[in-house]
Amino acid sequence: MILILCPRVATQAQQHLQVKAHTDGEKISVYRQGVNKPILTQNAGPKFRPYLHPITTPDGKGQLTQFSPGHHRHQTGLYWGLTRVNGRDYFHNPGEGYWKRVSTRIEKAEGKQVAWNTVYEMLGKDGSPVLTETQKWSILDSGKGHFILDLEWQGAAKEKVTVSKYNYGGLFLRMPWKRGIRAQALNASGLLNQKGEGKRSKWVDLGMQIEGLSEDGHIAIFDHPQNDGFPNPWRIDGQFGIGPSHARLGNWFIEEGKVKTFQHRFVIYEGNADAKILNRQWDQWVGKTKSDNGAVSAEENKKP
Repeated sequence: MILILCPRVATQAQQHLQVKAHTDGEKISVYRQGVNKPILTQNAGPKFRPYLHPITTPDGKGQLTQFSPGHHRHQTGLYWGLTRVNGRDYFHNPGEGYWKRVSTRIEKAEGKQVAWNTVYEMLGKDGSPVLTETQKWSILDSGKGHFILDLEWQGAAKEKVTVSKYNYGGLFLRMPWKRGIRAQALNASGLLNQKGEGKRSKWVDLGMQIEGLSEDGHIAIFDHPQNDGFPNPWRIDGQFGIGPSHARLGNWFIEEGKVKTFQHRFVIYEGNADAKILNRQWDQWVGKTKSDNGAVSAEENKKP
């Protein structure tokens, strides 16, 4: 998964990043040279779903994620939560009885790019693990006014796993929306807001008015061609929570002893959404030519 901040400050030099584990063992934070507060924090409690919050703009002035808003208490910044796994709901239940931390590890502590991972067990009703999920994260300071954050999610089945059809579940983003502020979700086919609900797209860009920023803050989420179901359909809820959901296409499975992998990139920036730039960034990520305009065919969008 990758986060990119748009090039509002295109002349910025690439900055040194450092990732540090907190003494309590429950958080990992990324710091940028010249910024006092963390620009990203990985929350990794022993009995709570792992999630990223807060994520800020490169200058640290704008907070782009929200934890447990009143309208969706179960939503936790940027996170992965499957909705129906062998009958268990890990999207709406982020706490004890559903999640157990196995480990956290910093893979690269300093430099232009840093990396870390988390490993958690998703627990069945009897407390035994159904699925072991590994989240591998890295973040790069592009030097062009944005960060690039990548995620590789791996699910290792401890028994045969069925993820049942549902309208959402998987990767999800909660930005700090509230009634009356500017907000816009744009997909790669040019559909805006609720017109993109349930539609398949290789990316969705979410931008909104953010306290402390002179322009709107954005996080664009990229779906990878190697992901099952690509381009996957997207959830865009009434309060601008967004995420791709493979389960909208129907039940999917992981056989016992097998591993399923999904990859995502995020573009986080301050400014205006530009579909041409986002398409070019997506093309560069997957190694495609610039001729791909990112549109999804009408036939694809008819699929459930």
